[in-house]
Amino acid sequence: MSEIWSILKSGHWPSLAGAWLHLTVSFMVWLLVGAMSLPLMAALQLSETEIAWLVSLPLLGGAVLRIVAGWSADWLGARPTAVVILVMECLVLCWGWLGVTGYGEALAFSTCLGVAGASFAVALPIASRAYPPPAQGLVLGLAASGNVGTVLIFFLAPRWAAAMDWHQICGLMACVVAVTTVGFVIAIPRTRPVADAHVVGWWYHAVQLIHRRLAYWLSFLYAVTFGGFVGLCSVLPLVLHDVYRIDAIEAGAVGALCGLMGSAIRPIGGYVADRQGGLRTLYYVLPVIAGAVVAVISPSQTMAVVMMMVATAAMGFGNGVVFQLVAEWFPKDIGLASGVVGASGAIGGFLLPILIGTMKGFSGSYESGLWMFAGFTVCAWGTVIVALRANRSSPAELSS
Repeated sequence: MSEIWSILKSGHWPSLAGAWLHLTVSFMVWLLVGAMSLPLMAALQLSETEIAWLVSLPLLGGAVLRIVAGWSADWLGARPTAVVILVMECLVLCWGWLGVTGYGEALAFSTCLGVAGASFAVALPIASRAYPPPAQGLVLGLAASGNVGTVLIFFLAPRWAAAMDWHQICGLMACVVAVTTVGFVIAIPRTRPVADAHVVGWWYHAVQLIHRRLAYWLSFLYAVTFGGFVGLCSVLPLVLHDVYRIDAIEAGAVGALCGLMGSAIRPIGGYVADRQGGLRTLYYVLPVIAGAVVAVISPSQTMAVVMMMVATAAMGFGNGVVFQLVAEWFPKDIGLASGVVGASGAIGGFLLPILIGTMKGFSGSYESGLWMFAGFTVCAWGTVIVALRANRSSPAELSS
């Protein structure tokens, strides 16, 4: 514990706290539709396929905007970019509060909520640049544990929905974001952008980064770990309600518990990766994810909940490990790399609910979609095994 405290004192802890706050509240906004899926399904009279798209679209919007935010964090500065993201979140939530009525408008509103997913590409660079290299795994894990916002929104939204309609919930969240904006501006000092490159040059550099084998690989790993985490958390209320007939409040509580497991363990993943090596750690984490995911649909409701908790906890641990590798292998491009790799994670989160919902429509069961995701996880594990056996754990060798 004393070692962790020493690490925290080695940098600017208000920046870490501000980054964590930004990500926490943004995660609440980003997964708001997933947390309100059952009330929305009833209010708008939606089918399972329609609600699956509504739940998934914020994740797709976040995937695209993470790359834009990564550029802005490097070229214009992480602090002003982060403030713009919070302001945009507030405006979108006000639209949901006052203007969204039918399913078509709800789809547009859901897509616009993706701006909250861009928080990842600014919160992590703010925390990373406030600390020295030896602290990166722990610090990035702590900052990224802001995905505890998943816990808060899945716990609170169903309870709010029992007392107010979903429009009023959007208004309440707009107030939360407004207060967060003030706190963030106070906590984070003004800094100069780390890059002065021309816009075209930056995007050329982004394309070059995407074409590096390391970036592809980390993006795939993060699509499995982080994409699995947010995607699974987004559909948990629907799965629990449909398979086990759990009501909205209880399903939200289970989703919150799963989100808590994944969020709380993420810094531990980064900390372990700092000391044991990221690839060695992933070697043990990925098969746990695959095994737990295939056991999510179980004859026993208790076993199903336990497996959901194990799966999300393992995914959260893996998230911390992957971003320890991002910080280690791309120290000079942490904003850009966070945006690119983070976007891949968000795309994975977008695809998983669609995959599960589509396979449910074809087969009548959620199991086939979960089995397919487990197969992708096993493929990711295979790439780690190949890399370890070939002694390619250094970024210089892997990127050749």
